Amino acid sequence: MGDRRRIALINAVPAAIEPARAALERSMPDVDVWSILDDRLLQDADQSGGLTEQLRARMLRLIDHAMLEGADGVLLTCSMYGPVATDAPTQGNLPVIGADEAAFEAVAELAGRRIAVVASQQAPLEDTMLRLREYLAEVGSAVELVPIVPDGAFVASRRADASALVTAIQSALPTSPHLDAVFLAQYSLAPAAPALASTGLTVVTGPDRAAARLRGAMLGNGLGA
Repeated sequence: MGDRRRIALINAVPAAIEPARAALERSMPDVDVWSILDDRLLQDADQSGGLTEQLRARMLRLIDHAMLEGADGVLLTCSMYGPVATDAPTQGNLPVIGADEAAFEAVAELAGRRIAVVASQQAPLEDTMLRLREYLAEVGSAVELVPIVPDGAFVASRRADASALVTAIQSALPTSPHLDAVFLAQYSLAPAAPALASTGLTVVTGPDRAAARLRGAMLGNGLGA
């Protein structure tokens, strides 16, 4: 693998993989992306009523597996499991990044703005809104959040149909009062970002912000880029 650095993605849904991979390759062109998929993570969380201690331990085992098998960094692409990143013991201070940490910081920097928070279903929207509001209160950022679940966004994201996804999101965005920004709260929605940004809106996505955070962490650890 030479000087190429391996980033492990730990995913709960297949639709999150390509947006995360693309963001990492834009940020670190020579990155080696390794995708790990546990497609029961969300179903089991739903059945258990959220992120239980058992599910938290399961994610920690997946992180440990990635590290033991040579990952230089880990990105958790599922927002619900993102908080586990802060608990993860790492080898040699290698970075473990949650899905939303960097994106939440970007939203907080938009203090005083009106921001649409977009998710494909109600459950992930509620989870994101809860954690984002807690974070904004913690850092003292006053942001007006507008929660939105666009009709058709879930199906479009699962089909990786970027055109249909953009149409669904644009149709759901309120035109009055004026929006300043859009936060796409799931990795599977990130393919809509370029088209939304072309309308003049500031668009915040988890994959791009997390990729930049990982690159900075790896440079700080002397791992190159």
